Amino acid sequence: MTATITLLTDFGPSGVAASEMKGVLISLAPEIHLVDISHTISPQNIPEAARILSRSPFYFPEGTIHIFVVDPGVGTARRPIAARIGSQRFVGPDNGALTLALRRAEAEGWPVEVFKLDQPRYWRPKISNTFHGRDIFSPVAAHLALGVPLEAVGSPITDPVILPLPTVERTAHGVRGEIAVVVKHFGNLITNIHANDMADLGDVSVRVCGIEILGLVRTFGDRPPGEWVALIGSEDELVLAVVNGHAGDQLGAKVGDTVEVVRASA
Repeated sequence: MTATITLLTDFGPSGVAASEMKGVLISLAPEIHLVDISHTISPQNIPEAARILSRSPFYFPEGTIHIFVVDPGVGTARRPIAARIGSQRFVGPDNGALTLALRRAEAEGWPVEVFKLDQPRYWRPKISNTFHGRDIFSPVAAHLALGVPLEAVGSPITDPVILPLPTVERTAHGVRGEIAVVVKHFGNLITNIHANDMADLGDVSVRVCGIEILGLVRTFGDRPPGEWVALIGSEDELVLAVVNGHAGDQLGAKVGDTVEVVRASA
């Protein structure tokens, strides 16, 4: 079976960096199947990368290799790593980007192995201080695709970096969380509050940045254009949106803003 390798970066849609990584990959493993997950992660936004890495990779076939390069610490003492999380493999910097994937693995009971990349024979001959995506992560991923086992590319570690991501709090009348992502294209506000956090609340209202949204809808089209809606998204997370509008621009909301879900009678 042809191996699949995905790319997730903050390089932007028009940069050449991703193409250089692809050049390295197909030079070493010309039969691979390459998929771009995204190159529009906000610059240096590790929590945003963490959210995507906990979702998208797990829709791919078993054994897919996911390269992630959101790497503000490139060239510093931060470790390059490879990991197996469930049935998926990952290659990138040890900077917390795998936090939510590891948290999901713990919740699901998936096996986890993490390795510090310390075998330069699987890297490019010359290593840039500023582009490990091309010089370390891509060649390592290509060798994995060619059948080299994870155990050969590095040494096992048990202390990958874990981000201190905010958790959802219980309040007297409901739960309190925050905006985790402002979706660039549509402007929807994705929160860190999940359906199971609200399961015992019954009818609710949602408060964010000075507005209140009454009740949850099933889907965006359940209210007229221009109205605010709150609904459960495709990954069971609470999403706030303006129907056919851009919630982020309209509200001036940003990642970290508080979101409160309260019982409708509160």
